[in-house]
Amino acid sequence: MARLLSELAGLLGLELRGEDRAIEGVNTLEAAGPAEVSFLANPRYTHLLATTRAGAVIVAAEHADAVPCALVSANPYFDFGRTLALFSRPQGSLSGVSDMAFVHPEAELGDGCTVYPFAFIGPRARIGAGSVLFPGVYVGEDCRIGSGCLLYPNAVLMAGTEIGNGCILHAGVVLGADGFGFARTDFGIQKIPQVGTTRLGNDVEVGANTTIDRSVLGVTAVGDSTKIDNLVQIGHNVEMGRNCLIVSQVGISGSTKVGDDVTMAGQVGVAGHLSIGNGVTLGPKSGVAKSIPDGETMGGAPAVDKATYMRTLTVMPKLPDMYKRIGKLEKELEELKKLAAKE
Repeated sequence: MARLLSELAGLLGLELRGEDRAIEGVNTLEAAGPAEVSFLANPRYTHLLATTRAGAVIVAAEHADAVPCALVSANPYFDFGRTLALFSRPQGSLSGVSDMAFVHPEAELGDGCTVYPFAFIGPRARIGAGSVLFPGVYVGEDCRIGSGCLLYPNAVLMAGTEIGNGCILHAGVVLGADGFGFARTDFGIQKIPQVGTTRLGNDVEVGANTTIDRSVLGVTAVGDSTKIDNLVQIGHNVEMGRNCLIVSQVGISGSTKVGDDVTMAGQVGVAGHLSIGNGVTLGPKSGVAKSIPDGETMGGAPAVDKATYMRTLTVMPKLPDMYKRIGKLEKELEELKKLAAKE
């Protein structure tokens, strides 16, 4: 659906500079046409403003004069996201509960739920109003799903799992699988029953093929508004706070406590039974073996403070040359020792 730029400016609270026109979509600076909006958030792409064909560009005030038509924003990337939401079409084409879905007679569905064919909803499960379950979704017994949730194909909620309102589970998410609890004994490796639950707060988004295990006892918990990327593993009894950003391939071992506003970049590994403070940032491939206080920025394996990590990165490319120099110095030292011994 086309919208006038003036309408967009009003909806987003932005200043329109230039001619009003109809806009039909959003695109990149390189690919946008006259009926599309683009944006500039990264200064390295400023040179593209001179050649873009976009009908308007969302830009900071200092770049507004570089294009014929601008939507002036204090945060172009954020307002680009809001613009994109106005033009995006939700996935899916059905409404209501399909006859080819299995809904147990003891399950409860709120008003306006959509359940696609081949979804399974077990006994005593409760689904909040307006939630959507795509094909292949499994909701076990005694699960609780809040209102306005979106569960994409093959998302799995094992028995007793709870998620809040407005959650999004992408394809292949598994919540509430058994935690990795085993003990070596004289009789072999024995399984420790995992009888707790998994609980997500409100507005949590979990990426494709991510797994969050159920607890041994108690709850594995993720706080409100936390966003978790694809292929993340969160172990049993982990407690994660609010507004965290967990990037792809992170692994968090069991019983670790993660504070609010924590960021973990790709492939971070966190050992078990640790405490990660509020506002901590961990760089990619960090290996965390000890607890971290509030507000720290760390990187490396094992993880160290940012200043030490950056110095290490500077030194590493020089290591081969340093190794050769050290070898040469060792030989010279041995020769000096031999000369000293003869004297």
